Amino acid sequence: MKEKLEAIVGKTLESLREAHTPDALNEIRVNVLGKKGDLKNLMKAMKDVAPEDRPRVGQLVNEARDTISEKLDEARQKIELDQMNLRMKQETIDVTLPAKKAEIGHRHPNTIALEEMERIFVGMGYEVVEGPEVEYDEYNFTKLNIPANHPAKDEQDTFYITKDIVLRTQTSPVQARRMEQGNLPIRMISPGRVFRADEVDATHSPSFHQVEGLVIDKNITFSDLKGTLEEFAKEIFGPDTKTKFRPHHFPFTEPSAEMDVSCFKCGGKGCRFCKGEGWIEILGCGMVHPHVLEMCGIDPEQYTGFAFGVGLERIALLKYEIDDMRLLYENDARFLKQF
Repeated sequence: MKEKLEAIVGKTLESLREAHTPDALNEIRVNVLGKKGDLKNLMKAMKDVAPEDRPRVGQLVNEARDTISEKLDEARQKIELDQMNLRMKQETIDVTLPAKKAEIGHRHPNTIALEEMERIFVGMGYEVVEGPEVEYDEYNFTKLNIPANHPAKDEQDTFYITKDIVLRTQTSPVQARRMEQGNLPIRMISPGRVFRADEVDATHSPSFHQVEGLVIDKNITFSDLKGTLEEFAKEIFGPDTKTKFRPHHFPFTEPSAEMDVSCFKCGGKGCRFCKGEGWIEILGCGMVHPHVLEMCGIDPEQYTGFAFGVGLERIALLKYEIDDMRLLYENDARFLKQF
């Protein structure tokens, strides 16, 4: 047994002299002191040692283990010192070189546009309300007057997680949740990310942002809607901006309309920016459908309201004259530094 221990110690010391990396040392430690190492295997033979010799053999094993552990620590310290000295030689700092310039980031064009929109509506007495991006089908469709098999579902090409849970296609579910709380009157905008199975091109993306607004109170009329959106358009595009409302259809509003603004580049005369039409479509809007109010627990005989929705990227593209939506998401610093 003593000869075997001396052989293990001698072999280990020889291996340590040839080890020059921490990984090599770790391999030696495992092979000798590990659960399946040489010393552990030798201890299994203790059952063959005479009972009166076992204390002496156990002492020899402990001494061998201590010797090996001590040599391993010495080898580790030497390797670490050698590596540090090598790094110090290789990583010489030239104090005459100019310092690296600190790159300071700034807000994304979407963030700039959103903060401006929030400033406008908060100034008109609105609150900013956010909600979940993963939403129940009931809130994303049913409570917005879009029942099962409604054509509007096909138009939005929704991402479903289960048959009852969906990645929201609009931020209108936030409005439905807010109406359910029954705290009237309501003046709110709900910005956030939405998802639709659109092909990626210059004006479409499967993930984009919307800002939707909702007002619920007594005696709210379409005139209130027009006046609010006209004020918003003048604030965001300039005081000379004119607005035009065209009849449209949305399931959750009645009557519904799309709003155009006069081209702020040519003043409505027609140019490349507005494709010669003098007008630019920016949002959809309308009076909240009475059935939507009923489903959210609001009496349509007592309360009326209006809602509108605008794509945040569309505002950013128009305001900063960007002709390709994909530029907003490619993270090209050369592009983003312009804003």
